Amino acid sequence: MAVTPGRHIRRLRRLLGIKQVDLAARLSVTQSTLSRWENGVWPVSGAQYDQVLDLLQSEGPAVDPLLRRLVESSSLRMHLICDRTHRLLAASPSRCEAWRLSVADLAGSSMLRYATDSILDAEAALHDTDWFDRPSVMRELETGSNASDDVPIVASRAVWERLWLADGTAVRLVTTLPDHA
Repeated sequence: MAVTPGRHIRRLRRLLGIKQVDLAARLSVTQSTLSRWENGVWPVSGAQYDQVLDLLQSEGPAVDPLLRRLVESSSLRMHLICDRTHRLLAASPSRCEAWRLSVADLAGSSMLRYATDSILDAEAALHDTDWFDRPSVMRELETGSNASDDVPIVASRAVWERLWLADGTAVRLVTTLPDHA
């Protein structure tokens, strides 16, 4: 069965232990409206869905502890971002070696400001693919390079993998492929 916006809202709300009446009050809607959204009786507009996700995701953990530990202990050059906001969630030590800013300085802020033209083009092209429709998907891309001193990107090949946290948040694992020279 497909995960509809309403079912996704219910799943997140239950995972976070929030009562329907409490979430409805925070959203300034009635409990019956929220119930109808969750049960698919009434459609949830894009703006309403974004508002609910913003509220629920601000309540939940930034990233699952096991996934954070795997990324932060990896010898591969990788980092984890929110797939919707591009906020940095975790990074491996080898990814951070070239960064002038620490993970603590970057955590929670969008990494798009450091993106190369190649990365931005690949990001824009996702809307013409099944990236947002499938539960998990992978894309390989050429990164190009940037001129940032804070978070330099050297031209390489990378893999984007779309994963899901326990709270229903879509995240992207970005891994630079090792050189095959």
